[in-house]
Amino acid sequence: MSDDSVWSYRPGDWLAIFGAATTLLLPASEKARAAQLWDLVDGGAGFDQTLDWVLAPGLSVLPAFVLIATDEGPTKVIVRGQGVRATLTTEAETVVLDGSTVTTWVERTLDRVTALSVEVGDGVDGPDHLIRGGLVRVARIDLPPYSPPVEEQPEPVLPPLDRPDADPVDADPVDDESEESGPEEAVEPPELLTEPMPLPISEPSPVWDDDAATVPPPPPPPPAPPLPPPYVPPVLPPGDLAGGDHDGMTQAGESSDEFAHPQPGIPGQPPAPSVTRPVAKLVISSGETVAVDRVVLIGRAPEARRFTATEQPRLVTVPSPLHEISSTHVEVRPGTGADHGSAVVTDMGSTNGTVLAQPGLGPEDLKPGIAVQLIPGAVINLGDGVTIQVTNP
Repeated sequence: MSDDSVWSYRPGDWLAIFGAATTLLLPASEKARAAQLWDLVDGGAGFDQTLDWVLAPGLSVLPAFVLIATDEGPTKVIVRGQGVRATLTTEAETVVLDGSTVTTWVERTLDRVTALSVEVGDGVDGPDHLIRGGLVRVARIDLPPYSPPVEEQPEPVLPPLDRPDADPVDADPVDDESEESGPEEAVEPPELLTEPMPLPISEPSPVWDDDAATVPPPPPPPPAPPLPPPYVPPVLPPGDLAGGDHDGMTQAGESSDEFAHPQPGIPGQPPAPSVTRPVAKLVISSGETVAVDRVVLIGRAPEARRFTATEQPRLVTVPSPLHEISSTHVEVRPGTGADHGSAVVTDMGSTNGTVLAQPGLGPEDLKPGIAVQLIPGAVINLGDGVTIQVTNP
């Protein structure tokens, strides 16, 4: 395995942290510990260092967890807890690790692993999502990404064709005289043709009539009609352009956005990131104003490792002298489904948390990985004196 692998995950209750060298799964009850370990795993901590931090409070207070080494080299997997199950596939075998069979944990190291799947509970209905790095709630993870099996359709069976029985054909009677006649009459061999046979002519054969010896040629086709003269638009006097009747619905000038056609991309290059109309505007206390027309990642040093080339987010860096703001602290994006037309904010597993104050509501601490709809006038507090005010676009 390598650090540039792309996972797929099925949404659920567990907390999964995807880092450059390790992947860590913790139950929903360990939300506070997941927030503490986010910076460690996201910063590239190795397998042994991450395991030391996981076990630091003691094994008795940690009912279940999964730790996977995703860097170069052999694949290491540790599973612990009821309902925790990992399946590793190599070129020679398939190994299943069940965390409920022991009182401590099950550990296995394998070379040349071609597929890895971990199940930790029941997932929600819907498709799996891709991720390269980040903190999300999961019920299952797969590397390489999970693809549902394709059901083979049985080939249609054609009914047998009903063919009528052929009439029996009587065999030609054998002439007895031909058998009795001996070899008195010698049969001369056919003469060989010395001249080649003429090739058949592809032209149709003439139709002969009893009353006429030849067929008259077809009449010539009628001449083509003349082309119409080119259209010349009428020239209106200058006075008619400004004072004519108007129905109030016709739009003049350049075409509006709704009539704009998407331009094709450059062959061999990835498509440009999709940009929608802004649903909100973010006024940051540091002086920057950002329109929410795509995914916006805000933090001390934000990174966009888990996004594809067609979904490049906008990275906004804010000052944090005391390092209270995480590298990728929050995500603000246009909402979908019930949140369509508004912006939603998600805490990306920040170390010190995020406080949201909405108009008419009391302040609330955002839960990592849970999106919350934003109301115009809301204020997002990242800590270290940095706040973000949400306004209409």
